[in-house]
Amino acid sequence: MPPAALPSRASVVVVGGGVVGLSTAYHLARAGVRDVVLLEKDELGCGSTCKAAGGVRAQFSDAVNVELGARSLRTFETFAETFGQDIDLHQVGYLFLLDDEEHVAAFEANVALQNDLGVPSRMIDVAEARALSPMIDPTGLLAAAWSPTDGHCTPESVVAGYARAARAAGACLVRRCAALEVLSEGGVVTGVRTEHGVVATDTVVCAAGAWSRDLAASVGVDLPVTPLRRQILVTEPVPGVDPRTPFTIDFASSFYFHHEGQGLLLGMSDPDETPGFKLGRGEEWLPGLAEVIERRTPGLADVGIASGWAGLYEMTPDHNGLIGEAEGVSRFLYATGFSGHGFLMGPAVGEVVRDLYLGRDPVVDVSALSATRFSASADPAALRPELNIV
Repeated sequence: MPPAALPSRASVVVVGGGVVGLSTAYHLARAGVRDVVLLEKDELGCGSTCKAAGGVRAQFSDAVNVELGARSLRTFETFAETFGQDIDLHQVGYLFLLDDEEHVAAFEANVALQNDLGVPSRMIDVAEARALSPMIDPTGLLAAAWSPTDGHCTPESVVAGYARAARAAGACLVRRCAALEVLSEGGVVTGVRTEHGVVATDTVVCAAGAWSRDLAASVGVDLPVTPLRRQILVTEPVPGVDPRTPFTIDFASSFYFHHEGQGLLLGMSDPDETPGFKLGRGEEWLPGLAEVIERRTPGLADVGIASGWAGLYEMTPDHNGLIGEAEGVSRFLYATGFSGHGFLMGPAVGEVVRDLYLGRDPVVDVSALSATRFSASADPAALRPELNIV
């Protein structure tokens, strides 16, 4: 984007052009906030959003995450009608496979919480799990957790829908313009310095994902966000693969797969992965992946790999997002650190940030996600690590 396209002033500057940032820009503009400017250092969605596996769900272990997931899922269900953009939503369900008694007990508690919040999840036996996902070898499994309204969709299409709607509502989306630092004077935000000049503003929303920490530090705000590479593969065609295959997760190993084209999209966390902005594909994790595939889905052991990519999770110490407004500077808002859940929570998070900006009670109470929970004076025992980080 040439410098001439960069506005000199904005009422709000949103930094980050993924789903969280675009949803925020859209909801601010639609609420009547004028001169909303979104800055993206590359192309919209090119950061973590379009590297995501596309899962959308409300199965979480903490109430605020359940509510953000469920509210976002309702948006995905009506996305085509609301935004005129087909997102290829497949509500085939999420299926968590459990082979440990402690995990079973934890998921039983999760399901009870989810049901209280209106999510139709339930515990099922191994026979039903295998009927839902026939490629799995049930050896060692004790139970599974299942919610039929979860599923997956196409992140690039969600980006396109929000971008078009945000522009139509009056937001200015500036691509290829990196935000270098937030400017402030006397504890008050005064602007954002970009690679193409300064945008004067009194409000910044940091939705920069894995790149959030340095931006926040430029204005004295500590956002404990660490980049961590996760890799995804897409197989060659799998004969007889059922398009209704659920998003299946072997919880103990984190191995997952779902239907994609004529094959499967699959991935797994690498316990030996180290933090850093590593965006290239590596092979170190493949032996571990192969071992789990051989054990849990042996029929896939000889299926070839057609493509793959690497992306960044934006990890926080407790695997929960950071949403709020900084206390030490006015006005610096943040929505980041979702630890792999930013895409699926993005629709609701945009609504929440809109409400925080407008000074009204947010549609979901996110007070527990304030970055102050990691301050030196906070009680570490109050942290509630999110169990489901796939």
